[in-house]
Amino acid sequence: MKRFPVIGVFCVSAVFGLSACSDDSSPAEEATQAAADVCTDLGALKADNAKLRALDPAVATKDQVKDAYEAVQKDWDGVKDNLSKLREAEQAAVKAAAEDLKKGYEGLPGDTTGQDALTKLQPQIMKLDETTAAASTGLKC
Repeated sequence: MKRFPVIGVFCVSAVFGLSACSDDSSPAEEATQAAADVCTDLGALKADNAKLRALDPAVATKDQVKDAYEAVQKDWDGVKDNLSKLREAEQAAVKAAAEDLKKGYEGLPGDTTGQDALTKLQPQIMKLDETTAAASTGLKC
């Protein structure tokens, strides 16, 4: 089955900031992979549906129609499964970023000034901003 290249996965990957050297996948990396899988499955669904649509009613056999239909259904199952994984991974990424911010704030010494607090929390603030933005935008396949 021919898979179409996925445009936009690179954008999603950049938003989530993949770490190529990491053995453990973070929630953000899992969301990025799920988004890539959804885009791949959508491409396959589109391609197989085009094959089904392209069958000539004058000469197509019932087996050809059945095979094309089953390919479409298989692709749709993949889309549904990966959309679920994507939602779960996006939720996990936002939760992890919010928890990191909470830990950072709670770890500040009592005498920390507002300026110092914001400076120290800036990485966690940015991470939460990026993950919420990525979770709230649609796929760019």
